[in-house]
Amino acid sequence: MAALLNTFVMLFVVIDPIGLAPMFAGLTYGGTESYRRRMAVRGTLLAGTVLVIFVFVGKPLLHALGIGIPAFQIAGGALLFLLAIDMVFARQSGLRSTTEREQQEAEQRADISVFPLAVPLIAGPGAITTVLLMSGSSGQTLMGTIARLLVLLAVLVLALGSLLLTTRIMRFMGETGANTFTRTSGVILAALAVQFMIDGLSAGVLPQLR
Repeated sequence: MAALLNTFVMLFVVIDPIGLAPMFAGLTYGGTESYRRRMAVRGTLLAGTVLVIFVFVGKPLLHALGIGIPAFQIAGGALLFLLAIDMVFARQSGLRSTTEREQQEAEQRADISVFPLAVPLIAGPGAITTVLLMSGSSGQTLMGTIARLLVLLAVLVLALGSLLLTTRIMRFMGETGANTFTRTSGVILAALAVQFMIDGLSAGVLPQLR
């Protein structure tokens, strides 16, 4: 139960449903409510498909590449820590948002559901890393897989809700309020990322030094 709660918190922080609102508002500026709703639903479904694939192929993929779980915990923890730094300082980088050139390309597209909404805004490197860590760190039992999928589904539903309520969220919180929430979430993510690195060092490095 604790592991699932930990996974939920990490996925929620990494995907950052509240932080998606201002970016989605900018990408769909001038669009009708019907257009925003269509992009939100399609983008969330596509992102969910990508992440579900990694839930099932995560551990076999690491095994095929010859990457041990401790090594991935250290590398994944480091990546998530860099993501946390971006969140704390409210910086937009390729880890959790589009780059400037990607943003310019997205503005020329009528359909933003695949790029940049599904990837990289929802199913970005941080979310994919979290799903891989989630799949590799726990058992591959049927109940365990179902539980992980339910956790992922819960976070995606929250993300979809945030996208559908973007106008109200921006009116209530504003960009400053959304950034404040993101900064607070970044501190939590930093602690979880460090814990992943500690677990990886404890399991993979320290035993070899003894």
